[in-house]
Amino acid sequence: MKTFTAIFGTHPTASAEAPGRVNLLGEHTDYNDGYVLPTAIRQSTHVLLRPNEGNIFRVYAANLNQFIEFNMAGMPEEHFGQYIYGCLKQVEALGIDVPKLDIYIASNIPIGLGLSSSAALEVAMLRALRVLLSLPLDDVQIARLAQRAEIDYAGVHCGLMDQMASSLADVGQMLFLDMRTLDRRKLPLPAGSEILVLDSGVMRTLAGSQYNERRAECEAAARLLGVAALRDVPEPSLTESLPEPLCRRARHVVSENNRVLRAREPISADKFGQLMNASHDSLRDDYEVSIPELDELVAILQRQSGVYGARLTGAGFGGACVALCEQGAARHIGLETLKLYNRSGRNGCLLVPEPSR
Repeated sequence: MKTFTAIFGTHPTASAEAPGRVNLLGEHTDYNDGYVLPTAIRQSTHVLLRPNEGNIFRVYAANLNQFIEFNMAGMPEEHFGQYIYGCLKQVEALGIDVPKLDIYIASNIPIGLGLSSSAALEVAMLRALRVLLSLPLDDVQIARLAQRAEIDYAGVHCGLMDQMASSLADVGQMLFLDMRTLDRRKLPLPAGSEILVLDSGVMRTLAGSQYNERRAECEAAARLLGVAALRDVPEPSLTESLPEPLCRRARHVVSENNRVLRAREPISADKFGQLMNASHDSLRDDYEVSIPELDELVAILQRQSGVYGARLTGAGFGGACVALCEQGAARHIGLETLKLYNRSGRNGCLLVPEPSR
C-alpha cells in the first residue's frame, strides 16, 4: 500500500482515526428518536492530511488505489470523495477557512456490510481537521457534523447512531444512547460473552436501498399516531390501528426500543441473546429488511453451541450478522458456521474477531 509520502512527496501534518461499529440492539430506532446499543470494533479508518501549495484538494484512497482532485465549487463524482467534500462543507459552514489539502485515507473496515465505514471516514476526517485547524469541537459536535455531511452530500437520510458510535464508543463496551437527548452510558458486555461478526457475502448500499423508504414510513406512522416520533409509543399493541405496512414498521421500532431498554439493565448473556433473536425476527418480519442469506446465516449461528443469540446488524438488505458468543469461542464458532453457510457456494467471511493474517 502506498504511503502519504509516496503519493504527495512530503509528510502529513495532522492525522486521526475512527473505528467502525457493530450494533447489538436498536436497529432502525435512531432516526425515530429511540434507543440504540452499539459497540466499536477494532477495524478503523485513518485520515492523514497536510495543506498544499495549490488551489485544489487532492485525495488518495489507499484501499481503492484511487486519486481524485476537486475544488469546493463542485462535489466530486466518486462516492468516497462525496463524504470528504461533505465534511469540508460542514466545517466551512461554521465560518472556518479551510486551506487546500492533500488528504490520504486508509481503512480496514469492510465497505457495504453495515459496519459504518462511511461514518468512520467522516469522523476521522473531521477529527483530522480538528487537529489541523485547532477546532473547538467536542465528540458529539463531530458526530453531528458527520451526520449532516452524509445526509446533505451522500444522499443517505441517516440517523445519528453510526456517527455517535464511531465518535464515542469503545471496543469491548456497549454504548447505550438515547437518540433524542443524546444521554449515553458505557456498559460492559454481558458477563462471559464476546462478539462475533460474519459477512454474509452480500453487499448492500444504503442510498440505493429501501432505507429512505423505511424512514418515510416511520414518519407517516408517527403522524397517524399523533406523536413526535415512534419513540413516544410505549407498547407495540398501540400500533395495531395503523394500516399496513405502517403497523408492522411501527411495531418493530416500538418493540426494538423496549428490547434496548431491557438490555440496558444488567442481564445474563442468555437473556441478552434472546433479545437479539427477537430483534432479528422483528427485522425480518415486521421491518422487512432482511434477505434469505442473512436469515440462513443467523439461523446457522443460532443453532451453534456457545451462541447466545444472533441477528443481522446494520440497515439490512445484505451485509453482516452479529452474534453474542461464549467468551473465547467466537472464532471457532465463526469458522464452523462459515463451513455450513459457504458449502452452497456463498462467500461469507469472518470479520470480528479479526481473521488471522
